[in-house]
Amino acid sequence: MPLHSINPYTQKRIKTYRPDSAHAIERKLKQADKAFADWSALPVRERIDYFRKVAAHLTDNKQRYGELMTAEMGKTLKEAVSEVEKCALGCGYYIDHAEQFLADEPIRTEARRSFIAYQPLGPVLAIMPWNFPFWQVFRFAIPGLIAGNVGLLKHAANVSGCALAIEEVFTASGLPEGVFQSLLVESKDVEPILKDKRVKAVTLTGSEKAGAAVAATAGSQIKKSVLELGGSDALVVLADADLAKAAETAVQSRMQNAGQSCIAAKRFIVEKSVKKEFTDRVLQHIRDIRQGDPMQDETTMGPVARPDLADEIERQCAESVQQGARLLHGGERNGCNVQPMLLDKVKPGMTAFEEETFGPLAVIIEAKDEQDAIRLANQSNYGLGSALWTQDPDKADRLTRQIQAGSVFVNSLMRSDPRVPFGGINLSGFGRELSEAGIKEFVNIKTVWME
Repeated sequence: MPLHSINPYTQKRIKTYRPDSAHAIERKLKQADKAFADWSALPVRERIDYFRKVAAHLTDNKQRYGELMTAEMGKTLKEAVSEVEKCALGCGYYIDHAEQFLADEPIRTEARRSFIAYQPLGPVLAIMPWNFPFWQVFRFAIPGLIAGNVGLLKHAANVSGCALAIEEVFTASGLPEGVFQSLLVESKDVEPILKDKRVKAVTLTGSEKAGAAVAATAGSQIKKSVLELGGSDALVVLADADLAKAAETAVQSRMQNAGQSCIAAKRFIVEKSVKKEFTDRVLQHIRDIRQGDPMQDETTMGPVARPDLADEIERQCAESVQQGARLLHGGERNGCNVQPMLLDKVKPGMTAFEEETFGPLAVIIEAKDEQDAIRLANQSNYGLGSALWTQDPDKADRLTRQIQAGSVFVNSLMRSDPRVPFGGINLSGFGRELSEAGIKEFVNIKTVWME
């Protein structure tokens, strides 16, 4: 079936793409296999040099790529341009550090010489989502390609234009043919590609359902996989927190990208003694959000990306209200434009507590004390990101170790950063992206022992 790109703000079709034929997929797999032999043979320093051009191309074309992102999935143009800039910054990080990360590591043994070598695996299939159409791809592609692998991108259908634009970035930057290719295919056609012997590994960012299916297929073929899945991230606000800053950051975290972020703060868990003040501050920030045309500078929140996603976040809010939650703000909708919502009196067992809410819905959960707050934070099947707000450094150091998640940000906005590992536990997936950990996910960690 055709792949449609539809502007979520106007609901007008941007373009229709014809999926790759079986012949085209086979040709791209052959190209990837052939390209890997030559690309992996290059010294790391030479592969890095290509990424200087990639960073420059991204910077020079950030407005054009940002406008494409905004048109295809609805994020504000400011957010989209910043996303392209972040991709260029990610290149800069690995330009500075990748050679060190991939250098042979001497090990002292009784052998004449022993060391660990880090060598690429081959073509890696990347199955990527629509919510951060450029950054999600580049945070895999930059370290993966610099390590010597080649990339095959299966992007979300509604951002097919972004998929082809990302391929353009690498082609225009002079990377050899076949080092990075986009596959325009439906989700049902992914399994045979993953099973192909030329594909050596897979990375997926998406839902737990998609992750489970891909992990099962990869496991059946004994292929490495990295999964970054959903989250129901807790933002814990203790009684001694800077409430003004905590409330402002909480709303920014929850509502950026129209709430469509795996590491958005989805559950605001607040100590009882400061709950009213925090809630009042959050409510004011939510009322200040300006919705409208995401291409306009004055707009601070655009639409959600598809009508079915708007349906889903409406369902989750309505079910929670039926279960006893109280709607303090929002609930109106026009197409994909969903008014930001705030729920109070949310408790375990309610839909908004138990499920990942992917859209502009924030929830307030009352905690009796700090230990109750940590208990509630950990009462989740997920474990991606989290945040802790307290002005007591000793308390912060102690409690961050009790929170069960892939990351904890203290008095700060939850985010991904090239310098630190990114990933989760439990139903949020396994493996890590970014930093030194990320570049070593898709390499053969080879022991060499010489007598």
